[in-house]
Amino acid sequence: MGARAPADSGGKGPRKANRRGAARLAAVQALYQMDLAGTGLNDILAEFESHWLGQEVEGEQYLPAEAAFFKDIVGGVLREQRTLDPQIDAAIAKGWPLKRIETILRAVMRAGAYELAHRKDVPGRVIISEYADIAGAFVEREEIGMVNAVLDQLGRQYRTAEFAG
Repeated sequence: MGARAPADSGGKGPRKANRRGAARLAAVQALYQMDLAGTGLNDILAEFESHWLGQEVEGEQYLPAEAAFFKDIVGGVLREQRTLDPQIDAAIAKGWPLKRIETILRAVMRAGAYELAHRKDVPGRVIISEYADIAGAFVEREEIGMVNAVLDQLGRQYRTAEFAG
């Protein structure tokens, strides 16, 4: 996958949340690779920590990522996937089961759903925005809208009080 974390267009240097944003991007890429190639958790964690997180790969400098956050997302998605997938399926428009969605979009939605359900320390709207941005690095505008809508619906389900306002 060779996408980099979306750059801050303000030109004022990295945003405060960039390390977590980089961890989210790396987690989506790791989940994508695991889904496509069947790579195991320990192998993917070792590969990303030694070769991707904060490293230069193929001439591109990858942003430093918060490794513990990366591990939590990847491990959490794998641990909770049997619960998350049916909830994502239910949030996707009828006729489009998760298994028919592009692999990269599945990875984005799984990671976003995991964070919405299990990372209450991060505001839900921040999670949705971050994963919509990540999706934008890989897919067209219409698909970004689908990611946004699915995660928004899940956010309202997992965090009713937070999204009530």
